[in-house]
Amino acid sequence: MTASIEITIDGRSVGVAAGTTILGACRSIGADQPTLCYLENLTPVNTCRVCVVEVAGSRALVPACSRRVEQGMEVRTDTERVRHSRKMVYEFLASSVDLSLVDDATRDWMTRYGVDPDRFGPPAPPAGDRDRRNAGHHADPALDAAETVAQPVKVHDELYVRDYGKCILCYKCVEACGPDAQNTFAIAVAGRGFDARISTEFDVDLTQSACVYCGNCIGVCPTGALMFRSEFELRKAGVWDESAQTVTRTVCSYCGVGCNLELHVQDNRIVKVTSPLDHEVTSGHLCIKGRFGYDYVQELGDDLATTPIDVVLASVRGRDGAA
Repeated sequence: MTASIEITIDGRSVGVAAGTTILGACRSIGADQPTLCYLENLTPVNTCRVCVVEVAGSRALVPACSRRVEQGMEVRTDTERVRHSRKMVYEFLASSVDLSLVDDATRDWMTRYGVDPDRFGPPAPPAGDRDRRNAGHHADPALDAAETVAQPVKVHDELYVRDYGKCILCYKCVEACGPDAQNTFAIAVAGRGFDARISTEFDVDLTQSACVYCGNCIGVCPTGALMFRSEFELRKAGVWDESAQTVTRTVCSYCGVGCNLELHVQDNRIVKVTSPLDHEVTSGHLCIKGRFGYDYVQELGDDLATTPIDVVLASVRGRDGAA
């Protein structure tokens, strides 16, 4: 039998199992809290700080995603101090990072807190290639503009792109590449401050690193900083339409492990592949074949090879014969 812990959340008595996080306790009673760096299939790393709550007796606000409940704990999730802290975190992020592709839940929380990143001024000019900047060597900041992490999108292969102008350094990709899923350890955070960025070992090209292109980093990214090449090109062409997509759950056909796939299909074409977080085999993670190896499905007939999406992709990539 798992011991039950009695705590109080916003004046409401709640009983949960020992080892439950404050976030889990809140969600058990329908009192969800905002998150960005948290995901059910990853170890909490407490980087975004938007889930912080007040706990009686604690000097500082505590992260709900990782703090375990204790008997008699008194939690308050909607005090002025909590609201102010969350608003400031969202404003700092939105003023420096492109959050245009965050999920609807994040947008709702930002609206709820009246987030206004524009009060820090207009975006400062891009600082160039951040991968080549020396940590600790900073130019004088623009006093009338907001520093940003804007930088060119990295499009180096046919599988996925890296738009680090959208990266909030949530560490999800690092965790998925490391101990929580793939155990490849191809990437980590390098640099400090605004020079901090996701980098390979010794800053080598991705193709020269330990990366095995499993794409698990894409699956956990909350802001669109990592994205399927197909999705990136369709968005660039202005024809990406999630409302017109169907999602079909199936089993990967490459081996006998039994990984489940979610095929996202638009205009009779697979545009990306994900995996459900609740599947006991994958827990949302896949290998390179399961996530990217679907071209053979697209080549089953001539009709599939002439869909509008094919024309768009060919046009964006500049292939011969593109419309």
